[in-house]
Amino acid sequence: MQGTRATVQGARRHAGAAVRAARRAWAQPGRERDLAVQAAKAALAACVAWAVAGWWLRMPMAFVAPWVAVVLVESTVFRSIAHGLQQLAAIATGTVVATGVALMLDSPMAAMGLVLPAVVLLGNWRRLGSQGVYAATGALFVLTGGPVTVAGSAARIAEAVFGAVVGIAVNALIRPPVYLRSTRAALEEAAREAQEILDAVADRLAADEWDARTAGSLHERALRLHRLVEQARAAVGWSRESLRVNPRRRSRAVSPPGQDYDDTVTVLDYLAVHTAGVTRAVLEACDDERGQPRPGPPVTEPYAQFLRGSARAIQLYTRSRFAPGGCDQHADRELREVVEDMVSALDDLRRRLHDAVPDDPDALASYGTLLTQARRLADQLARH
Repeated sequence: MQGTRATVQGARRHAGAAVRAARRAWAQPGRERDLAVQAAKAALAACVAWAVAGWWLRMPMAFVAPWVAVVLVESTVFRSIAHGLQQLAAIATGTVVATGVALMLDSPMAAMGLVLPAVVLLGNWRRLGSQGVYAATGALFVLTGGPVTVAGSAARIAEAVFGAVVGIAVNALIRPPVYLRSTRAALEEAAREAQEILDAVADRLAADEWDARTAGSLHERALRLHRLVEQARAAVGWSRESLRVNPRRRSRAVSPPGQDYDDTVTVLDYLAVHTAGVTRAVLEACDDERGQPRPGPPVTEPYAQFLRGSARAIQLYTRSRFAPGGCDQHADRELREVVEDMVSALDDLRRRLHDAVPDDPDALASYGTLLTQARRLADQLARH
C-alpha cells in the first residue's frame, strides 16, 4: 500500500513538472520551447519522408526514410549533417556486406552469424562516431526483411539517403537551433550561485556564526558550483557549434560567442576553486575532532571583506561582459574599483596573518593557500 502511494505521488510530481514545463514553453523563450520546437520538427520530418517514400513512391521498405529523418533532427544543424554522413556510411556498409554474404551463402541464418560480428566491430570505428551501431541495423534489415536482392538493398540505401536529406533540410530551414540565449543563462547562473555562496560565507565569518551544518551545506553548494561551470563551458561549445552551417546566422547576423565568453568561464573556474577552498577551510574549522584552530577577527574580518568584494566583482563582471549592446562602461569602472579594494583587503590580511597564527605552521600554511587562491582570483578579474 505504501509503495503504491509513493508511486502515485511520484507520478503526480512528474505530471506537475511536465505541466510547468509546458507552461514555460508557451509563455516565454527558453530551453522548454526549444525542445518543443525540435520535437515538432522531428515529427514534421518523419511525416514528409513517409508521405513521399511510403504514400507517393510506395518504396518497399518506406519506413527507413522517416526513421532516418526523425533521428537526424539533431540539436544543431552541423551535428545533423555530420551524423547524417556517418549514419549513411554505416547503413550502406552494413547493407552491402550483408547483401553480398547472403547472396553467396543463400542462408540468412548463416549470413547473420558471419555478418553481425563483423559489422558490430566495424561500428566501433571512431570515424563513424556514435552512428556506428547503424551498420548492424542496416545488416539486420537486409537479413530479416525477406528475400535478399541487390535491387532491394539499393532501395534501402536510397530510402536512408532520402530520409537523411529530409531530416537535415527540416532542421536547417525551419527555425534552426541557436543556443546563445541558453549559454548566457548558464554563465549567469554559475556567477549568481558563486555570488550567493561567497556572500553567505562572508556574513558568517563577520558575525562569527560558524556551525558544522551550515558550513557543510555551503561546501556542498561550492562543490556543485564546479558542475555549473562545466555546464557553462559546454554551453559555449554548443553555441559555437549551433552556428556552424546555420542559415539563421546569415539571416540575422548572429555572431558566435566571442572571447568574453571564454574569459568568463576562466574567471568562474578560478572562482569555483577559491569558493570550494574557502568553504572547506570553514568546514574544517568547525570540526572539533580535527582540532583545527579557528581564526579570530583579525583574520576573519578582512577575509570577509574580500569575499564580499569577490561577490560584488563577479556580479559586475557578468553585467559588464553581457550588457545589452556591448560592454557596460559604468560596471567596468566599478569593477576595477572593487578589484582594487579586494587587493587592499588581501594586503591587510597578509599583514595580519603572521601575528594571528605565529606558532601554528599548519594553520599558517592553510590560510596561506587560501590567500594565494584569493590573489589569483583578483588577478583574473583585473586581467579580464
